[in-house]
Amino acid sequence: MKPMFKGLMLAGSLLAGGQAVAGDLLQWQNNSLTYLWGKNFTVNPQIQQTVTFEHADAWKYGDNFFFLDRIFYNGKEDGNVGPDTYYGEFSPRLSFGKILDKDLSFGPIKDVLLAFTYEFGEGDNESYLLGPGFDLNIPGFDYFQLNFYQRQTEGNRPGDGVWQITPVWSYTLPLGNSNILIDGYMDWVVDNDKNARGVYHANLHFNPQVKYDLGKALNWGEKQLYVGFEYDYWKNKYGIEDSGAFKTNQDTASFLVKYHF
Repeated sequence: MKPMFKGLMLAGSLLAGGQAVAGDLLQWQNNSLTYLWGKNFTVNPQIQQTVTFEHADAWKYGDNFFFLDRIFYNGKEDGNVGPDTYYGEFSPRLSFGKILDKDLSFGPIKDVLLAFTYEFGEGDNESYLLGPGFDLNIPGFDYFQLNFYQRQTEGNRPGDGVWQITPVWSYTLPLGNSNILIDGYMDWVVDNDKNARGVYHANLHFNPQVKYDLGKALNWGEKQLYVGFEYDYWKNKYGIEDSGAFKTNQDTASFLVKYHF
């Protein structure tokens, strides 16, 4: 199962990433840098600073999203990775509507896609995700995606074959001479998995950002410079069951500055 899964991931990633670099196939792209500062995190040290690079694009046959976090722990090192670490995800999707050059919309569904995600970071945490994706037409939203993934882990740790539901959204609210942008995602892993190394528990990670378009307010250009906060709720963080002896439920917020270029 894993070799086939990894082969599908690799083929999709190469097709999506390689083709998208061709100028005549690229429809749009956006890059950003984000700075976050927050405290009251669980499992890892409580106070964290994060610098994040994000890339998003749409191309002739689908779309891509990539992010890379560089996380710095303040006041206390992490027992496994030291004073800092990194984590990233690459999420290409192939659009059946674009590939077939047909309108596949019906009801609230705008398009049907094949969705991939590769999760990577320091230590033993690589995972491969594959499943159907849908672009939805929901009134008021800038966009709304709904992806269903089956997760496969690298190595022999638990977490194989469990399903994850991931909505991704963006919503803009006017405020005075500028806007409030509310965007983010939720990863809901609905299954448990158990093997000789332990148990991976169902978990829910809700991670929206609420941002004020400061650049537009100052007449520096809209959709470039944002300030606000990122809310982070994670039940059973990393699939580790919350208990009285070891708290893994995370409920915190971080100050945010984000610049698009």
